[in-house]
Amino acid sequence: MTETSLRVGFVGGGFITRFHIHSLTAVRGVEVAGVASRTRKVAQEAADLAREVDVGAPRVFADAESMAADPALDALWLCTPNDTRIPVLEAVARGNARRAAPLRGIACEKPLGRTLAEARRLAAIAAAIGVPTGYLEDMVFAPHLRRGKEVIWRRAVPLAGRPYIARAAEEHGGPHMPWFWQGRRSGGGTLLDMMCHSLEAARWLLTEPGAPRSSLTPTAVLATTARLKWAQLRFAKELRERTDGAVDMAKEKTEDFARATVIWRTAAGQEILTETSSSWSYVSAGLKHTFELLGPEYSLRADLSRTGLEVFLSRRVTGPAGEDLVEKQNAEQGLMPIAPDETALYGYQGENRHFVTAFRDGTPPELGFADGVEVMRLLMASYLSAETGCSVDPANPELESYVPPAMR
Repeated sequence: MTETSLRVGFVGGGFITRFHIHSLTAVRGVEVAGVASRTRKVAQEAADLAREVDVGAPRVFADAESMAADPALDALWLCTPNDTRIPVLEAVARGNARRAAPLRGIACEKPLGRTLAEARRLAAIAAAIGVPTGYLEDMVFAPHLRRGKEVIWRRAVPLAGRPYIARAAEEHGGPHMPWFWQGRRSGGGTLLDMMCHSLEAARWLLTEPGAPRSSLTPTAVLATTARLKWAQLRFAKELRERTDGAVDMAKEKTEDFARATVIWRTAAGQEILTETSSSWSYVSAGLKHTFELLGPEYSLRADLSRTGLEVFLSRRVTGPAGEDLVEKQNAEQGLMPIAPDETALYGYQGENRHFVTAFRDGTPPELGFADGVEVMRLLMASYLSAETGCSVDPANPELESYVPPAMR
């Protein structure tokens, strides 16, 4: 590490923090200097991983406030469950107030909260702290999408016209941690957890390079949610047993399938569309991750599940279940994909490279909390549309206080 390295602390030490730590092996000018989590054991495991992959020798802190107050840290990455976002950032604000020099940046994992009101509250707390913010949406930094968008907008759009449809789908068999399934903690199911990726990636693909977010205005959302698999008695029983009784889908209202169509208006008045879907009821070798961008005389397609590397394992090759080949792995035999570097494939390396550079150099990040608020607006419009069966205007003031069914 160098004297100019950005010293980062992670609040939360679970799955997503470990993904970030692994990705930092490909990011220059950064050091993991601290970890705080609800349990010291989890924080220590994350700190040990940082040492193991040689991205720092972090100190384990008792809580977010004490870590934010420590002058040995420059920026924080918030990677805790959805229902903790506000109290965690309030603790960070108290810690930051005790510093002689403020933090240089605060980044938060998607989504920004459970409701639009919570996302706005988080943005307000950050504004009061007065430091740059980052909204951690890895998909818009995925190399496939970055390169594909660059080529389409440079080669095709000037001759044929702008793209008019973007599609994105992310589907797998369901999250591992119980809190994702618990509506009051998570705020919702697969729509909130995963469609935040798809909505933002599709919007980004349709946005002209260098143009502000405001160049596209969402005018209508039509969405559907369903409980296709995990509300069935046998699968609900399986999930209940798998989580030691923590998740009872007979009582929870979390959805395991969602899709949404958003109509957008360009600055020139043209109508364009995004079509997105997400699922916790999809079973394959790994997860499904597909993107399309369509225009008058061209198209783009990216399938992140096709990694370019596969192995075939016969029925005689047995072993314990795990995720040693690809994220959300569902089998250990047959023709199996392998992701050589998932943190690069899914955009975590590019994402963290961007935010580390922005916070370290004092340049405006590409995505901030204000962007996370707008993503949340579309998510709440999707829930309201699915609940009412009607198209919803994202400017509807009812969304400001709307609470998804699973959270009630």
